[in-house]
Amino acid sequence: MRLRLMLSHLSIWTIIGTVLAGAALLASGPAWVWGLALLGIPAQMLNEYSLHRYLFHLPPPKRQAAFNLLYRLHYGHHDFPTNPDLIFAPLFLVVPVLMVNFALVWGGFALAGAPWALDAAAAIVAVGGGLTFLAYEWFHTTAHMPVRKTAIERHVATLHNQHHFRDFTKWFHVTAGGEVIDRLMGTAIDRDALKSAQRIEFIRTLGMQPDDPRLLAARARYARRYGLSAEEVSRAARA
Repeated sequence: MRLRLMLSHLSIWTIIGTVLAGAALLASGPAWVWGLALLGIPAQMLNEYSLHRYLFHLPPPKRQAAFNLLYRLHYGHHDFPTNPDLIFAPLFLVVPVLMVNFALVWGGFALAGAPWALDAAAAIVAVGGGLTFLAYEWFHTTAHMPVRKTAIERHVATLHNQHHFRDFTKWFHVTAGGEVIDRLMGTAIDRDALKSAQRIEFIRTLGMQPDDPRLLAARARYARRYGLSAEEVSRAARA
């Protein structure tokens, strides 16, 4: 069920294609460069945390066009957290992120004079980072779907649900193991605090009034595309 849903999205196929292209490039390079793929795991986890905290949760823009973009990027996922089409990172984010990260790693090693700079970028960004990106999408999908979960998946879902339904300024990681970054960055919720903490007001709209005109306009814009019923849209405005 999860795999079928993931494979129905072009962004997932884009990441898979990136991984395969990176592996093909490495096949003709030195064997040891494959080991650099391991660096792509923490690099992508940091990328995941940073994008989620500093881009996805930007203050709501005043201009409707900019707000619509941010709504599709992430606000809409909080507004309708179980909508299967709003769970995944959109293609307009996936492609630039992969391209910029690849260029930065390639350029950094090239400036340092490494003759294997292209291979390093393929290993770190395309293979290691791409596989970690796919892991993120898997854990994120699992957290939002009523499916049987492994112990690790249940742990990830528990922490991610706190971000969605208790405090959206905490727990920005999703991929298993990424909670280390939240703890280091001070965005974790410890168990004692959780017992006494109150749910943030208007949690599903990231602090906005549910009937804010920008939200109403964005819901109307995307309702048909993402299969949101009139009842769901109406209920969201009263939440």
